[in-house]
Formats: sequence, structure tokens, C-alpha cells
Amino acid sequence: MISTNVTQMHLARKGFVTDQMRAVAEQEGLDPEFVRSEVARGRMIIPCNVNHSALKPIGIGINCRCKVNANIGSSPVACDPEAELRKLEVALKYGADTVMDLSTGGDINAIREAIIANSPVPVGTVPIYQAFASAGDVLSLTADDLLGVVELQAQQGVDYMTIHAGILREFLPLVRKRITGIVSRGGSILACWMTVHQQQNPFYTHFDKLLDICARYDVAISLGDGLRPGCLADASDEAQFAELEVLGELTRRAWEKDVQVMVEGPGHVPLDQIPMNVQKQMEICNEAPFYVLGPLVTDVAPGYDHITAAIGAAVAGFAGASMICYVTPKEHLGLPDLEDVKQGLIAARIAAHAADVARNRPGARRWDDELSRARFAFQWERQFELAIDPETARSVRKSSLPEGEYERGRFCSMCGPGLCAMRLSQDAVGAEKAGQASE
Repeated sequence: MISTNVTQMHLARKGFVTDQMRAVAEQEGLDPEFVRSEVARGRMIIPCNVNHSALKPIGIGINCRCKVNANIGSSPVACDPEAELRKLEVALKYGADTVMDLSTGGDINAIREAIIANSPVPVGTVPIYQAFASAGDVLSLTADDLLGVVELQAQQGVDYMTIHAGILREFLPLVRKRITGIVSRGGSILACWMTVHQQQNPFYTHFDKLLDICARYDVAISLGDGLRPGCLADASDEAQFAELEVLGELTRRAWEKDVQVMVEGPGHVPLDQIPMNVQKQMEICNEAPFYVLGPLVTDVAPGYDHITAAIGAAVAGFAGASMICYVTPKEHLGLPDLEDVKQGLIAARIAAHAADVARNRPGARRWDDELSRARFAFQWERQFELAIDPETARSVRKSSLPEGEYERGRFCSMCGPGLCAMRLSQDAVGAEKAGQASE
């Protein structure tokens, strides 16, 4: 009988080193056989739907560079397909490793098809959004609707899907003490569904059917944290960790069918609790890759949450998170525009790179050292080429200097030509060498 399982995990467990594994090995500076072994044990995933023809595969896992995801997608009040493609273009320009299409308005299928066709990076979705939008309300939504949307999106070429299968009916009373209740859209839809229908989470009860779909197309499951904390006061509570225990169970069930899995992590967490949260996930979920939203380390910065999230993301990445989801300045306030996408991505990439340096990932520190040498040598163009955001770096220098001084060299407007510490340092070393030569 011909196997209908085409996942990278299935092939890895059969001993095959696939082209996708070789590509990841080359990107990460790893041995291809090591990549295969990491995929086989579930500590690394390579999201690569067999129907995503434009895809350039990447690895997500503790032994890979920390990855960054950018969320894009329409809403019921803003559903311009061309605008979403422009967001995709910006996300790719500024270094998104994956993108998630979270569209909830307009022609959702057409928007997703366009994003997949134009995206060389893995594309993720949250299928319950489309299922709910199509059904119109939780009363009309059925388990077959959910599975039907999962299959549809898998056929379109979606590489990974957030599935909120860990939020169970018996956990709902645990959120009553919270300040912000349930802040996950998928989690809140399922909470309402379970309450209205007086039944268990359909993603949980039909999880085996879901796995069969994922195995046929190689869709990686991103186990959603429907009970993630939405404020510092709700972090690390009984509800969050009850769900995490179920996510550990579901991770192992997915691995039994050779389906790739990563696990999503909390949104708002005090700085001191982040390492504990990462360690707990790794223990409960057997080191499946951890994909975190931030976490945001304070609740008091609306309009600046890309910064509060980047602080938490750097700590989470250092502690062992494998991918971070960017947060834009508009988090909690509105649908992000092109500039928000850029700002969110730059902040998240800085955090991810800081984590890579701290974890001694191959080549990470070399990037910093190369830019530092260019800085000390006043090689401005080389600095800009190496910068995370070259355009902004060039613009800042040019706008802060008098006309005609941009190309002249050995100072910036912070210290001016007379007080540049690096120039004075070079002059001092030069004078010392000249003195020694004359003795």
C-alpha cells in the first residue's frame, strides 16, 4: 500500500535526507544528517506544504537561527487584496522568515492564494477564522466546517496552521479570575462554541482526522495557546498551564503519525517569568519548537508594544524559543499598515539576533564584529550594507549632517570632527607607533 504520509518527519524517520533538509543544513551551517535527526525526533520542523511551489524551505528549532514571523491579513473593515500583497512585500524586504495570513474579511481564499503564490517563505494560517467567518456564528459552526477549511487551506499550499486544540471545556472556569479573560481569537471562538453546544473542543475530539489531513500535504501544526495570558496579572496561571499540559499530549499524538509540530507560547509575561515559561514548555512538550508572541513584558505601552515585545522576545529566544511572532506598534489598537509591519519586523529581528548571539549560533556574532570593524574604520557604506535596516541607517546619517558632509568621513553629528572618540583613539595609536618608530 502506498503511504499517504509525505511529511518531512516521516521521511526523516525513514532515514531519508531530503532536498529540504539539505537546504536547511546549508542555511544554518549544520550537517545534513544532523538536520534529519532533529526533524525525526521533532526538535526541528521544516514547514513545506507539497503544494507550495514557490517555497524556499527553512528550519525552525532550538539548533537553528531564531526565526521571526510577520502577521498580515485583511479584516472585515479593511479587506484590500493588493494591500495585503504590499504588506507581504514589506515583510519579505525586512527579513520575515515566515508570514501568517490572518485574513477575516473580503475574499479570504483569493487573498490567501495570492499570498502563497508570491511568498518564498512558509505561510501560516488560523483556519478557525475562515470557518467562523463562513458560518457566521458559533451556533452554525460545525466540526465538519473546521476540518473542511483545514483541508481547503492545505490544498491551497498553507505550510503551517495554528490549531487551538488544547483549550478544553473543563478549563473555561479557570479564566474567571483573570483580568483580561481569553484574548486569543481562536480560543474565544472555541470557548463560545463549547458553551453554546455543551460539547468538547471539536479540534480535540477530531484531532486524529486533523492529523490525517496534515500528513497528506505536510502541513505543520502550530498548537495554539487559546488560554495565553493577555496581561501580566494573568501570566503563568492555572488556565495557561492546564492547556500547556494538553499541548504536550497533542504533540506526542502528532508525532505518532509523523506530523510536524511546534507549540505556541504566551503573550504577556513579566520578564522574570519568561525563562521558566520556556523551560516548562520544553519539558512538557518534549522540546518541540516553541513559537512565542513576544512575550510583552509590560502592559502600559500602547503604541510601543513592538518594543515591549522585543524585550521579552530576546529573553525568550535566549532561553530556548525557536521562533518569535512580531508585534507591531498597533497591537491592541488597530490593523497594522505598511510602516507598522516594518517597525514590528525590525524590532523582532533585533531581538532574534540578540538571542542568536547569546546562544552562540553559527555565524551570528560574526555579523556584529564585521559591522564594528567597518564602524571603527569609518566605512559608512559597509556599515549600511551590514545593517538590519540599511535605508534607515543611511537616511539618519544623511539627515543629521550639513550639506556636503555626508561622504567626508571620520565623524558623525554626535561628536563632530573634533570630539570623535574613535578618531581620537586612532590618532593616539598612530602617534604612539610613530613615537616608538623614532626611538
